[in-house]
Amino acid sequence: MSTWLGIDIGTTAAKAAVIRSTYRKVQLVGLASVEVQEAGAPGAAIAAAVRLALGSAGSADAVATSVEGGRATVRTIGLPESAQKQVGEVLPFELESALPFDLSEAVFDYRVLSGLKEVKGEELSVLVGVAKTEDVVSRIELVKGAIATEPERVGVGAFPIANLLPFMPVLADGVVAVVDIGTASSDVLIMKNGEPLFARTVGIGTKGLPSTAAKLARELRTTLASHRAQGGEAPSRIFLCGGGAYVSGAEAFLSAALEAPVEVLGLPALEASSLSPEATAMPGRFAKAIGLALGLGPRAMGLNLRKGQLAFERGFAWVKEKVPLLMGLAAVIVVSFLFSAWAQLHARSKEKALLETALATVTKDVLGEETSDPARASELLSQQTAISDEDPLPHADAFDVMVKLSELIPPSMTHDIEELDIQKQHVIVHGIVGTIADAQAIQASVAAERCFSDSKIARITAQVGTTAQKYQLEFDIKCPEDVRGGAKKPAAVSSASIAPTDAGGK
Repeated sequence: MSTWLGIDIGTTAAKAAVIRSTYRKVQLVGLASVEVQEAGAPGAAIAAAVRLALGSAGSADAVATSVEGGRATVRTIGLPESAQKQVGEVLPFELESALPFDLSEAVFDYRVLSGLKEVKGEELSVLVGVAKTEDVVSRIELVKGAIATEPERVGVGAFPIANLLPFMPVLADGVVAVVDIGTASSDVLIMKNGEPLFARTVGIGTKGLPSTAAKLARELRTTLASHRAQGGEAPSRIFLCGGGAYVSGAEAFLSAALEAPVEVLGLPALEASSLSPEATAMPGRFAKAIGLALGLGPRAMGLNLRKGQLAFERGFAWVKEKVPLLMGLAAVIVVSFLFSAWAQLHARSKEKALLETALATVTKDVLGEETSDPARASELLSQQTAISDEDPLPHADAFDVMVKLSELIPPSMTHDIEELDIQKQHVIVHGIVGTIADAQAIQASVAAERCFSDSKIARITAQVGTTAQKYQLEFDIKCPEDVRGGAKKPAAVSSASIAPTDAGGK
């Protein structure tokens, strides 16, 4: 939350406006006006107006004020389009020949207007406000001496009123003119579609009225004609603000003299609370002060003469003022961090409990033992899936089969092997024996071997031209160690591991 203070210092009165900005809204907190004659001096009037405007707000985070339009020069400078990125560097050379005083004794600010001009070499229109450094410093010191706070923004003439645009849509409707009528002078600001284009100060105000009314109207007509002479459009509506806006008959007189609708500027569309009856009765009197306060926000529309050597720098005192706020923000951040850490730990503990419950259920259904300990579950799983990882090969191969068959056939038996086929641990033996009984004896010996299983004689046929018998024997190679979960294979394996070491066979 920020509190902005705008101070409009006139010839006869000092006016103050306080704006409070929060994340979602901008609120008009207070308005006050104090006559200089009643206070005795401009500084005393400023201090009194600020105290009344701030009320219970206490103090402001930032302060803005302005210099009179008569103490500044506003010009529109044409620059080539190629200078768009170096406007601030090119402008001093263009201004030096157009000012009646040395630029080293002045400060300036500018706005690049939208759209391109048709004049070759002057495609860019730059609106520039220039004032003597001593006048700006004098205004800064006046405010600083009155309220002990240095303004960080110094506007020019009626330009601060442009900051009301976001809250007063009527000012952004086509071409409009705002006339700030003071006691000794009047400031004119012309805007088009929400953009300030032209400004001029007229040296006539409410002093001398009604005898000077015709002269004031003539000067305003001349100002509007000057704007049209520069290629501008005539305003469709004219708004009055300042103390002179409430002079009896001012609206009707100026409307007839300027041939355009004239009305008094009201309060902007801001949330307002605790406004004084004076502010409610004459809201247009505080238009400039409110615009100065709004200019301290992020989207200022006017000009700021605190540039160059007069640029505002926040000191250590401002940091000290913000220490309580910074400490509060730090406390909020710490509490938020701790709460976030606790929430994450709580969520993780909940998740852990759910996972342990699920693990206990799964281990009971699958492994036969209920446990929520991951280490124990891993141990049970390894027991279920244990298999020798020393050697991926089977415990008996084709060579072992040939050796074992040779051992199983007695030396007294006549036997020949025509073909030995081993595919995926399935063995097919095509052999020749003397009798059917010999083939059956070989099948019985194979069936008794620990690494041979499912042995059978597929067929026996007589050999043509002899009394010998041809047979086909089939069996599978599967040692107990090859079964999942079985005993591990010894380090060295030979044919002796799958059968007795009897020698024999043919």
